[in-house]
Amino acid sequence: MSRAPRGEQVPQESRVPQQPRTPEDLARSAPEPGGSHKPVDPHTSVAPQGPGDSRTSPGSRTAEATPQLTGRQRLAAGLWPPRVTRAQLVVALLLFGLGLGLAIQVRSNNDDSALRGARQEDLVRILDELDDRTQRLEDEKQRLDDQRTELENSSDQAEEARKQTLEKEQQLGVLAGTVAAQGPGITLSVEDAVGAVEPDMLLDTVQELRAAGAEAIQVNDVRVVADTYFSGTGGDVRIDGNPVEAPYIFKVIGKPQDLEPALNIPGGVVQTLEKEQATATVARAEEIVVNALRPTKRPDYARSTSR
Repeated sequence: MSRAPRGEQVPQESRVPQQPRTPEDLARSAPEPGGSHKPVDPHTSVAPQGPGDSRTSPGSRTAEATPQLTGRQRLAAGLWPPRVTRAQLVVALLLFGLGLGLAIQVRSNNDDSALRGARQEDLVRILDELDDRTQRLEDEKQRLDDQRTELENSSDQAEEARKQTLEKEQQLGVLAGTVAAQGPGITLSVEDAVGAVEPDMLLDTVQELRAAGAEAIQVNDVRVVADTYFSGTGGDVRIDGNPVEAPYIFKVIGKPQDLEPALNIPGGVVQTLEKEQATATVARAEEIVVNALRPTKRPDYARSTSR
């Protein structure tokens, strides 16, 4: 269409007649609360927005409608679900193995220092027992050295060897319970009126006496040796299958200065028996006789050899 000359009016037929607005158009053209809104003519074309146009497009309105995530939410979204690669899994397993090894090493080091939590009385007793054992070993070494010297210097070495053999036989007989013994020691009497003393308590008593240096032990009429066992229940105790009744009398040969304190330490044998309503009495003696004997057993298959 050609532009009309200035001063001339455009014929009425060329104008686009406006259609009447419907209630929906009026609602859309109504201003929003808190802002201004210009009515938009449906027949009016919208100019394209340039880079500097301040009007927002539908895409920007969608971005503004998306809620903004906080830092904690972004961190949680990055950590879960986890994205673990094979290399990360191998490194995690290696670190786990290293940590487990360090934990085991630390635990073993703590087990080696278990005496740190012991009481002073227990530490003193343990130290005394170690000193006594060291002294007994030194005495045994000196005795063996003396025997060797006597054998080397004796004019009749055969007679000296026979003498030492008999002495060794006597010592082994005392340990095996086939020979009677006598010497200084203690007597332990355990009264059990209610039958609360169990066999394991008597076994603990024997073990404590042996740790203190007991050389020969007899309970009532039964000799206690290396293979002795306790069975039964409270009030019906058996030693090596032989029934024994209360009071239980322990005859022990050894150093009284070591045996008595070993039984009377805090938390030791005497206190344990007293907690079970039993009465334990320890008495020192210069002469203890252990005369209960065990039969000599002949081995069925073992034979002595000389090299």
